[in-house]
Amino acid sequence: MSLEEEIQQKEFPNGMEKALINVIFTSGHFHSLNVKRFKPFGISPEQFNVLRILRGSHPKKLRLSDISSRMLDKSSNATRLVEKLRAKGLVTRVLCNVDRRQVDVGITKSGLSLLSEIDLTTREWFEKTKHLNEEETTTLNFLLDKMRG
Repeated sequence: MSLEEEIQQKEFPNGMEKALINVIFTSGHFHSLNVKRFKPFGISPEQFNVLRILRGSHPKKLRLSDISSRMLDKSSNATRLVEKLRAKGLVTRVLCNVDRRQVDVGITKSGLSLLSEIDLTTREWFEKTKHLNEEETTTLNFLLDKMRG
């Protein structure tokens, strides 16, 4: 279905405005799919992002500022997300002895186990993009990188 049909708009002033609205609309579409994807696991897409970041650095722990800088959604509150994950036993949070303002965060075995379960849904997740071939995917990534400048 075209963007015009999806948002019930007949036309756009120019191609760039349509492209920007399309990127925002498509982002929202995939975010909604992600919310549904992670709901059975009891986490949000933003919490998944934190776990994914921590798995990538495991066994090394990361500071909250390191996690924040790697987040996909820069407006997410890493402190709040980490606290929710800690309450679920998926991450550890330790105050640094030398600098009490620094908090070191690591993923637990339970967190790694949960990510392994989620990994099993990856094939199904990628089915959402089955309409794109490898060349189109490369072009899309190039254009999105180019848009961000």
